Amino acid sequence: MGVKHLTAQELSSERHGCELAAVSRTCVRYLPLLKPDELFLRNEIQTLAHRHKRFGSPRIIALLNRGCIHVNHKRVERLWKLEGLSLRFRKARKRVHVPGGSVLQKAEHPNQVWSYDFMEDRTASGNRLKLLNMVDEYTREGLQIRVDRSINSAKVIDSLRALFAERGAPEYLRSDNGPEFIAKAVKEWLAENGCKTLYIEPGSPWENPFIESFNGKVRDEFLNMNLFRSVFEAQALADLWLREYNELRPHSSLGYRTPREFAACGEFSRAASSGSSAAGLIGPSLRFQNQEKLKTLTL
Repeated sequence: MGVKHLTAQELSSERHGCELAAVSRTCVRYLPLLKPDELFLRNEIQTLAHRHKRFGSPRIIALLNRGCIHVNHKRVERLWKLEGLSLRFRKARKRVHVPGGSVLQKAEHPNQVWSYDFMEDRTASGNRLKLLNMVDEYTREGLQIRVDRSINSAKVIDSLRALFAERGAPEYLRSDNGPEFIAKAVKEWLAENGCKTLYIEPGSPWENPFIESFNGKVRDEFLNMNLFRSVFEAQALADLWLREYNELRPHSSLGYRTPREFAACGEFSRAASSGSSAAGLIGPSLRFQNQEKLKTLTL
């Protein structure tokens, strides 16, 4: 770069500049050769990054592999930086480490432990929106995002009734000590349906990490990326985003599989998938199976 600057400013010849910098003239004149598929790959990366604005390079790599585009992860990361697609994240807070783990009654199979929590947002006119999020702690599948102006204990029971009818009652339901969750009507209804409650300690959200993680994704990838004009619009967009989360979005803790893929594969063990790279985690059958789905949902 220094030699080229000197020659561009006509301060020195190329030969003299290379002698001053002690570099070969061949190195200065070298131009990298683009691979035949370089432009195609960059376009694919840009398309996926535009469709999923809050996805980092690992998830884009997983989507490329799922779409039968087999590419080295280092190559994608290089192009990712050249395109200026790196995301900015807030500095993570210091985590609280509890001896023996902080999650009580950890889920060991699907439909064993669910967790739910509330979030709040605003419409474009400033009206309040309240969201009730539910997630299966084992498969990490988002079960429901209910959007309303307000959600009381009766509406909580209504949401649970619909999910219990569709999926059956879980063994445990984890939540904080919000008034809607500790209401007598909710406790009695859960007891009648054979579901036990797990309440975390007040002021200890790390005891409910799965729903807190899900809430963070809802905030970052859904609420912060949309402007809602009404409750109905927010609910419709929430349903679309939840479907994409369950059926398309690669989940890092599931070996970059989607929650639906993990629940359907029948491999109820994450030991084999932890620590693996995204390129080798999605087998050929899943790549071909999801190729058409990828085209319809991303392009």
